[in-house]
Amino acid sequence: MEKTFHIPVLLEETMKYLITRNDGIYVDGTIGAGGHSEEILKRTNAKVIGFDIDPKIVKIAQERLKNYGDRVLILNRNYASVKESLKELGIEKISGFLLDLGVSSYQLDQGGGFSYRFDEKLDMRMDRSSDLTASDILNESSEKEIADIIFKFGEEPKAKIIAREIIRYRQRKRIETTGELVKIIDKVVGKKYRLKVLARVFQSLRIAVNKELDNLKMGLESAIDVLEKGGRIVVISYHSLEDRIVKNFFKSNEKKCICPPDVGECKCGKVQVVKILTKKPITPKEDEISLNPRARSAKLRACEKILELE
Repeated sequence: MEKTFHIPVLLEETMKYLITRNDGIYVDGTIGAGGHSEEILKRTNAKVIGFDIDPKIVKIAQERLKNYGDRVLILNRNYASVKESLKELGIEKISGFLLDLGVSSYQLDQGGGFSYRFDEKLDMRMDRSSDLTASDILNESSEKEIADIIFKFGEEPKAKIIAREIIRYRQRKRIETTGELVKIIDKVVGKKYRLKVLARVFQSLRIAVNKELDNLKMGLESAIDVLEKGGRIVVISYHSLEDRIVKNFFKSNEKKCICPPDVGECKCGKVQVVKILTKKPITPKEDEISLNPRARSAKLRACEKILELE
């Protein structure tokens, strides 16, 4: 069933940059329905360790990949804990680390309040054991806090106006459904930009609920530590905030000494840890976008570890 809703984004490009050896261990930090992981298993003799915080998605991936036996292990955990999780498994080094960020097609289509296309409860938790929901944010945060979330995580220019309308609405009744949030936004946004604004607001709430940007930073830092020399990190992102974090992380770890030229001897101790493999992000071709419209905004970046850290 999962093949009807899951088309792996930038599949060939991902395999090209990720796979460096036929054996070893690859980590899929956002395994989803298992499309990318299945390709790694098909093309190599390596093992795959997958992470996902949604237990339903873990079950789907386990079913899809069950024929690969002990070559695959899927953990119901956040990929930000990759270093600690691998240590528990007695694994010191991995050959590659993959992240396909954003909400999965399954989550968009199966409920949970992620999409403005369906009228349902404003939840947006990928990890249902977490307490904070999108409804909690909208009903319990201050006007400034809501505006900051929408502006920072959604890059929405009308954030203050939308936040003001949210406060107005909730004075009459608690905001509980996606349909109510859509009505609030429709009050302040014209038809021309409606869909863009809806996408930005829903994105901002999802990021806030799931702490996605913090997890990304932690996950990348952990991945560098457990990656073997010659191993690679590949990240597919879907909006500018994620892409900027990945780009800056790669650049920071590619930098050599940052001491002023007149110092003579290096005092900063900064060394180059990775080599960036994608000077510009890789984006989907038109034929892929026509088959899978959700791939339209995808950007792939990759780097290779060139220095073993102490």
